[in-house]
Amino acid sequence: MEWLEKNLRENFDLPAKHPSEEALRRWRSAVSVVRNPRRRFRMVADLVSRSQNEARRRSIQENFRNFRVAVYVHQAAVNFIDGAKNKEYRLTEDIINAGFSINPDELASITGKHDMKSLRMHGGVDGISKKIRSTFDRGISASDLDTRQNIYGVNRYPEKPSRSFWMFVWDALQDMTLIILMVCALISAVVGLASEGFPKGMYDGLGIILSILLVVMVTAISDYRQSLQFKELDNEKKKIFIHVTRDGSRQKISIYDLVVGDIVHLSIGDQVPADGLYIHGYSLLIDESSMSGESDPVYISQDKPFILAGTKVQDGSAKMMVTAVGMRTEWGRLMSTLSEGGEDETPLQVKLNGVATIIGKIGLVFATLTFLVLMVRFLIEKGLTVGLSKWYSTDALTIVNYFATAVTIIVVAVPEGLPLAVTLSLAFAMKKLMNDKALVRHLSACETMGSAGTICTDKTGTLTTNHMVVDKIWISEVSKSVTGNNTLEDLNSVIFPTTLGLLLQGIFENTSAELVKEKDGTQTVLGTPTERAIFQFGLKLEGGHNAEDRTCTKVKVEPFNSVKKKMAVLVSLPNGTYRWFSKGASEIIVQMCDMMVDADGNSVPMSESQRKNILDTINSFASDALRTLCLAYKEVDDFDDGSDSPTSGFTLISIFGIKDPVRPGVKDAVKACMSAGIIVRMVTGDNINTAKAIAKECGILTDDGIAIEGPDFRSKSPEEMRDLIPNIRVMARSLPLDKHTLVTNLRGMFHEVVAVTGDGTNDAPALHEADIGLAMGIAGTEVAKESADVIVLDDNFTTIINVARWGRAVYINIQKFVQFQLTVNIVALVINFVSACITGSAPLTAVQLLWVNMIMDTLGALALATEPPNDDMMKRPPVRRGESFITKVMWRNIVGQSLYQLVVLGALMFGGERLLNIKGADSKSVINTLIFNSFVFCQQLDLYRNHSCDSHISSGDHRISGHFRQHCST
Repeated sequence: MEWLEKNLRENFDLPAKHPSEEALRRWRSAVSVVRNPRRRFRMVADLVSRSQNEARRRSIQENFRNFRVAVYVHQAAVNFIDGAKNKEYRLTEDIINAGFSINPDELASITGKHDMKSLRMHGGVDGISKKIRSTFDRGISASDLDTRQNIYGVNRYPEKPSRSFWMFVWDALQDMTLIILMVCALISAVVGLASEGFPKGMYDGLGIILSILLVVMVTAISDYRQSLQFKELDNEKKKIFIHVTRDGSRQKISIYDLVVGDIVHLSIGDQVPADGLYIHGYSLLIDESSMSGESDPVYISQDKPFILAGTKVQDGSAKMMVTAVGMRTEWGRLMSTLSEGGEDETPLQVKLNGVATIIGKIGLVFATLTFLVLMVRFLIEKGLTVGLSKWYSTDALTIVNYFATAVTIIVVAVPEGLPLAVTLSLAFAMKKLMNDKALVRHLSACETMGSAGTICTDKTGTLTTNHMVVDKIWISEVSKSVTGNNTLEDLNSVIFPTTLGLLLQGIFENTSAELVKEKDGTQTVLGTPTERAIFQFGLKLEGGHNAEDRTCTKVKVEPFNSVKKKMAVLVSLPNGTYRWFSKGASEIIVQMCDMMVDADGNSVPMSESQRKNILDTINSFASDALRTLCLAYKEVDDFDDGSDSPTSGFTLISIFGIKDPVRPGVKDAVKACMSAGIIVRMVTGDNINTAKAIAKECGILTDDGIAIEGPDFRSKSPEEMRDLIPNIRVMARSLPLDKHTLVTNLRGMFHEVVAVTGDGTNDAPALHEADIGLAMGIAGTEVAKESADVIVLDDNFTTIINVARWGRAVYINIQKFVQFQLTVNIVALVINFVSACITGSAPLTAVQLLWVNMIMDTLGALALATEPPNDDMMKRPPVRRGESFITKVMWRNIVGQSLYQLVVLGALMFGGERLLNIKGADSKSVINTLIFNSFVFCQQLDLYRNHSCDSHISSGDHRISGHFRQHCST
């Protein structure tokens, strides 16, 4: 080693004590040759080649000796560099005074760099826990939170700073047409002052500037308020909670309140909230694709205990000790280089932007023609009167006003209010849906949900309450109801003691539920609803006495898997043998059993008649809308760590019938879906008889509907699926892939707009594939929520219908606004163009058109885009994919309303003075004022008509509501 150190310092000019950054860089460059496998291979090949060419001077052995020396040099260099770096991690007085024994940066580096050597140097996970004053069973003390946050940081990432109001004002001023108008206004003011003096010469220019400023301020205020609303909704999206152990009790806290030393409980579907070290767990698989890009999950164990923030729990469960939070995590460092982008444009916004572009081009043509006509007429008149050789300042003012009028026509013609109306309507709907317990994560989900033709929904927790209780149990060939205390006592008395002990052992050992003590001393059962129901049943059945059979040790746990549809646990017994417990779907467990526990508590072979009776019991439970689970066990003398649980040779202990009542209002919600042309399909993992019973109770399964099991569905050919899928109403015993296949075929074969509900990690592919993914806010995992477009905060199916109602309201409201704005645009364009061609002047001035444009794009959008849904919206079929946004009925209304307004304004423009007997020098100004006021009142009437009626914008085969008839007939 002395020779190596001397060699290193001579060859790399390394200083004696503290190496410089340049020296370290050269070291890294030198040792990278042997760190990279490909470069090592090339180096060996080169040495071998040289040995062949220079065989006389050097042997192959000598070359490989040199290679070994290079490896030793590499190892020494790395150790020396690490040693030099470790000197940087000093314990400051703040850390020592707080009672901690490790530097925050060093602690973060251990996990972030997967530094197993440093971890061992600090005494492993146990040693780290002592240095940060945390214990595995009690966690940290809540009184230390502020101290830990001051030293080790808070669990937050830098956010993109909010845009100020003046930034929105600046954005609104960037509109090119407004800039041109400002230039025109300034020229008009200068020319006016020169020709007419102050203050009369300032009127036109100042009026245009004030109108522009008013338009800019209103637009900026609208955009600023909308940004505040989106920020509020974004904060709701980030509310994620995690289970931790603090002060010896399990608590549910926000991920932003996590501190170093917290003991975090991880389960399937959780997103890891901070960097940490694995303490203990079962079959923990972590998806690190968000960090490493590798799709293969990583198995976490005592030998590889590093868990990084931002990764996801794909399988298993575990306890983790937090070692880095916020910006000290690897995820935090990554986030510091990124900035969140805004919302993408929704499909409707993209479509309307195309419409706005076409209309803008038409407006540009009209504006150009209007300017040319006005200029030609002006030049002809000037040539006939005073001649083209004489020019005055008033002539320049006239030309500037002509140009301003032409530019204003473009301002009015370009419907920039369309995207604003869409955003305003979606933001309003999102805010209202938040009050209705639906958090919309993506803007496009609102408008898309209005077009949904199919909803593929879960059963448990969505259609049902998700508050499960054991209603019936079959054990020792006896079936009993266990809803009351008396029946529990009766069951306790008739079950043989050994059978009771076996049942309780199976309940309490083979479970993911956990009995925890709250701060107030009360005990609470945590876990999935199914696990809680069985665990609470076990507690009641156990009564006041302690079950000595529960004193056994878990050796191996296989958590519940949606593919296997069962969970298993291996326990060691006091006599030195082992026992497998398996619990899961009834038909899966019964197939694994060839024995059963009889009335005397003995394990006896299961005859065919007994198997038939068991299957009949399962079906009878399922027909009563009960979810069925079976519990079985198997004695073994030994086990293999690497193998899975056995799949045969089990002894059946009991069958549980678990009741989950249908939510109030679900039947009415399903009925509303059917009247709206939305087909509801139940996709569940339950027994088909249970699924059919619930589906009939909810009104989903009708006489012409089909109930099918997942295995049957998977076996169908594409041609058979094409005939089968339209009639499927219930799919039972389905795998996640079945739901994904159903959604894919509905979208691909039948071009349906599909909404999917889900709560588990396994639902993520279907949620992502669907047009609208709806994740459950209570039962849903973080992976499911991240894949969804909408989070249903109360897990209620009725909330999903509210999302559809608001989606339709958004679509119809935007149609109403488009109809209103296109009518205004057509009338303004035609009236100014025709007047310019015939009279040589435009009756609607730049200031007037800017004022109309401001009212139309802001207040008009506010009035039409924020109408709440009504019952009539849910009595028409959904808008199918690819259907034209502007319907034939809308075109009919636009053309009809435009003709009516043009007739009224044309009569005033060409015959107003005679009809109204207006005379005098200012008669032209009076008529133009009257035309403008009439134009505004026509738009107000059109706005009221659009606000009051919604059915008139739908396609012609939809019936017109009585509400529309009442207003439009008057």
